[in-house]
Amino acid sequence: MGNERDPVDSDNRVKAVHKTFTIIEYLHDHSRCTVSELAEGLNMPASTVTVHLQTLNDLGYVIRAEDGTYRLSLRFLEYGGQTRNELDIYLAAHPQIDKLSRETEEVATMGVKEQDQRVLLYRTEPIKGISDNAPVGEHTDLHWTALGKALLSRMTDSEIVAIADSYGLPKATENTITDVEDLLAEISVVRERGYSIEDEERIEGIRSVAVPIRNLGPETGPAAISVAGPKHRFSDERIETELVDTLQDVENVIELQCNHYRN
Repeated sequence: MGNERDPVDSDNRVKAVHKTFTIIEYLHDHSRCTVSELAEGLNMPASTVTVHLQTLNDLGYVIRAEDGTYRLSLRFLEYGGQTRNELDIYLAAHPQIDKLSRETEEVATMGVKEQDQRVLLYRTEPIKGISDNAPVGEHTDLHWTALGKALLSRMTDSEIVAIADSYGLPKATENTITDVEDLLAEISVVRERGYSIEDEERIEGIRSVAVPIRNLGPETGPAAISVAGPKHRFSDERIETELVDTLQDVENVIELQCNHYRN
């Protein structure tokens, strides 16, 4: 008994764990599912899905409703919230992101790079603000958003090419950059002027401007802040004469505060 191990594949990864998280990710993408829906969607035997769901339910990671559907539990919110609260960049930045939103009357966000994707670490939602209602913790491709492009500007060209090779440059709208050479040219401009612009590249009708947070140290990794809203409120003139200056002022405070937390 003591020598029994979970089956592993040729890459020395546990197959059962991979199946469990495949089910979790499918529930994340589809909100609620029955056993048969999961089995069909994932091309797994219903008996296998049932065993994994029962185990996840016993552990408190999924909830079974009276109608027989399953959903993820709020346990993930607990772990994600705790992880975020342990990040110096979050502790330093989230009050300043609130201030940024009040000053601009727009949605303000903060993102970091994790596993070569943009993670939305914090966001606001003022009454006047309009955005895509992206949830905190959302992972997206870096080239889609102003936040992502600001994060890319803190990386080398070779690192950017490696990410494009691994993830591709999928298209979200007609404005999305899908060619790696075009992306490198765009990031070069971002580095030179100090801010990035998202021009309906993820969602039609939405523009955003972002700046990277500098001098955070290798243990923190790339981070950036942005404001976003409807394109009619995000003219080039407003971006250049108002929003960039406001973002850079807030970025400077966050940088100082984050260094204070580390020290």
